[in-house]
Amino acid sequence: MAAKKKSDKTACLPAGELRALNVDDLRSKLADQRRELMDARLKHAVAQLEKTSDLKVMRKQVARIETILNEKEQRA
Repeated sequence: MAAKKKSDKTACLPAGELRALNVDDLRSKLADQRRELMDARLKHAVAQLEKTSDLKVMRKQVARIETILNEKEQRA
């Protein structure tokens, strides 16, 4: 069975690595991920996105970062 290969854009960090980042780094990662998601949505709209499953991965990554960011902000 061949291992799945993730593209560079959708390379998502595990939650453990995200939790190790500070709030400022998480905010910058969130902004970058949202920008990539917006670009992917535009490509999807004009039928240039090859892997539409990337949209789901990106949305989940945005939600993961937002959740960890909210946890850190509530803790502080």
